[in-house]
Amino acid sequence: MQSDKNQFSSILGKMIVTKEGKRLGFVKDILFETKSGELINLVVKEATMYTKNLNLEKMDSNELLIPYSAIIAIGDFVIVSEEDLI
Repeated sequence: MQSDKNQFSSILGKMIVTKEGKRLGFVKDILFETKSGELINLVVKEATMYTKNLNLEKMDSNELLIPYSAIIAIGDFVIVSEEDLI
């Protein structure tokens, strides 16, 4: 039986783009709530200049975070809604 769920490792390294096609960077890691398992944020690596100009939350290490709620789809790319980032 094949599952429709994405495995954690299959998301790492995927390019993150907006639904308008603007590149934001790549998935470095995923942050989640340990008690509930709820996914909270994607950690961005190799953030583009466009991404750096967005008002995104940052980790202590200055890495940018994209809220998991902004994700529209995951396939060859992780597609996010730019409206949900602002």
